Amino acid sequence: METQIDLSRLTDLCGRHFNGISGEAKDLPPGLSVLRRQAPSDIEAAIYEPVVCLILQGSKVTSIGDQTVSLRRGDALLVSHDLPVVSRIIEASADVPYLAVVLSLDLSLVRSLYEQVADAPVPETRRRSLSKGRAEESWLEPLIRYFELMDNPLDARVLGPSIRREIHYRLLVSSIGTMLRDLLVADSHASRVAKAIRKVRAEFRSPLSVTDLARTAGMSASSFHEHFRTVTGTTPLQYQKDLRLIEAKALLVDRSRTVSQVAFAVGYESPTHFSRDYSRKFGLPPSRQATPLTASNPA
Repeated sequence: METQIDLSRLTDLCGRHFNGISGEAKDLPPGLSVLRRQAPSDIEAAIYEPVVCLILQGSKVTSIGDQTVSLRRGDALLVSHDLPVVSRIIEASADVPYLAVVLSLDLSLVRSLYEQVADAPVPETRRRSLSKGRAEESWLEPLIRYFELMDNPLDARVLGPSIRREIHYRLLVSSIGTMLRDLLVADSHASRVAKAIRKVRAEFRSPLSVTDLARTAGMSASSFHEHFRTVTGTTPLQYQKDLRLIEAKALLVDRSRTVSQVAFAVGYESPTHFSRDYSRKFGLPPSRQATPLTASNPA
């Protein structure tokens, strides 16, 4: 039987930062953000950097490659790698807005915990870079304490770093922290793929060589392709394509360039090919793009 976690305190804390308006809360402790929406959204695209996201109200669907997760009240999503993701809020209203709280994960802080957690037992769960689970009291309680620091700047300066470290530790040993734990091991598949991801992000406009990426990751091409897909849920080429299309979406919203100019700017050699890929991913041709791009925030 699933244990019911009380989210009312955290929901109340988040609600204090809004005046009935959708958007993102301000004046929160470092690394924290809150998103509130009063209506379902269209398909949105963003680069999810390592975070944990907790749904307090409403629901959302998030996907990359063959990984799709549906999130509702009480669900948490931990993202261990930089991922080009599409998502859509499917339940939100003025009476019951979509509400989510997000904590950015500090990977240097995660790595500093390696010696302490290296021998700790790890829950037997499937390792995925999008890891979903129900909220757990072990990390929810310090998250609430961290949130409460917004009322006292002195407490935030003195106590904030230690509470944030505690949250990271609790997440590392939780049911959704398995892939994050893998990142602690220097020679793990997760850490090797992370090196390749950094290279793709830095050079996504340029032609991609899987052989070169495999060399960066210290793997054979076949092994790299397999482990990249296991970690990210997609292939290296599709990952690059998604990065290009998300960047293109931002450029099109700006409306300062033509579709052809945007296609060439993000690395496509053919505007026709670009338009076909864009329509397939976002459900409308780039010439009709008018929806603002979602920032790098998985809430």
